[in-house]
Amino acid sequence: MSHRTTRIGPFALARTLAWLRLCAIAGQSVAVLVCAWWMQLQIPLLPLLLGIGLLAIFSVFAAWRLRQPWPLREWETIGHIGADTLVLGYLLYFTGGASNPFITLLLVPIALSAAALSVPAILAVSALAGLAYLVLLRWHVPLPMPMQGELHGGFSLHVAGMGVNFVISALLLGFFINRLAHALRVQQLEVQRVRERALRDEGILAIATQAAGAAHELNTPLSTMRTLLPEIRREHAGDALLAEDLALLEGQVDRCRTILREMVAFGKAQLSQEPERLSVAQFIHSCLERFQLLRPEADLILELDQVTAQTVLRTPPGLRHALLNLLNNAADASASCDSQMVVLQVARDAGWLQLSVSDRGPGFDDTDDAALLGYSQKQAGLGIGLALAEATAERLNGELTARNTHHGAEVCLRLPLAVIAEQ
Repeated sequence: MSHRTTRIGPFALARTLAWLRLCAIAGQSVAVLVCAWWMQLQIPLLPLLLGIGLLAIFSVFAAWRLRQPWPLREWETIGHIGADTLVLGYLLYFTGGASNPFITLLLVPIALSAAALSVPAILAVSALAGLAYLVLLRWHVPLPMPMQGELHGGFSLHVAGMGVNFVISALLLGFFINRLAHALRVQQLEVQRVRERALRDEGILAIATQAAGAAHELNTPLSTMRTLLPEIRREHAGDALLAEDLALLEGQVDRCRTILREMVAFGKAQLSQEPERLSVAQFIHSCLERFQLLRPEADLILELDQVTAQTVLRTPPGLRHALLNLLNNAADASASCDSQMVVLQVARDAGWLQLSVSDRGPGFDDTDDAALLGYSQKQAGLGIGLALAEATAERLNGELTARNTHHGAEVCLRLPLAVIAEQ
């Protein structure tokens, strides 16, 4: 649901007035025809139908205006209310003025405005309604009475009109104020979600800042170790066991330097906001190659159909790291249950790309809130992999869901193809 359609304020009120206007056109048409043809009242039929026609023309204009991209100002909404009040006053003028039981319908726009507009705007709407009432007190065409003084059942025409007006007012106020209140609740939930996202992103930014500083500081000792290790190997060339350990250590140092260079490259790509153009197959296999280097002991199973594999993606910079975090978390979960199995399922679901990672671990506890994806049960690790993946999903208008399965847990990253795929 877009922000524009749920926002409480002038636009929400204008939408409510548009629906209310349609109801008014239908109700007024029925009321005029019933009074003229069934009750045989001598009312000015042509002027009344002309007023209803003008309201219908204005409703078409209002519907067109609501579809335009530029924002609806508060004064425009007051103008819409003014047009509705003018037409209602015109109709009441020909049907008894202030003595017409439907005169209280002038209060409906005030009640709706109180839930959506500012205090000056509410005062302006109230002034319009009050002015219309005062004019109708002084100038109006008297409402003709039927030939018999009493209607069926002993109720006078005025009392019957008051009853109908009460029912109509109650239905209108109850239904449309409920719509405005619902819009307000939706907006409050959206504000709360944005606030929670801002707090989470603030934490991620702090982690990123610390990571950047650590990467800069680690470069110097890694360079020192990379320089000293070959010299130590030459000095102890006769010790085969030590040489093997030193070779492994040198490989690990090179791996750390590669990770630091990739961090810098990722940061530059993030700033440039230039996505890679890869097929799903190329993207997945590049991720899996990196994952196998990080976790060579993992037994990875890939499920990827041919149609999905050929989809071309505009891969955003953070997506690869998000998938690697999910795979790494799954490997840790499986290892906690003496298993090495990790399953990656890649599929298209309508307009979505689904990346589902399953493990053979203990799953999520029943007491865990699946929404608290930054929480980690691991004894080692930072516990931020899922939070980073969730942040990437939200940035791409996607979603990250977690659930337990018969064999462990499954985390599914769903991304809209309209955002990440070539059109």
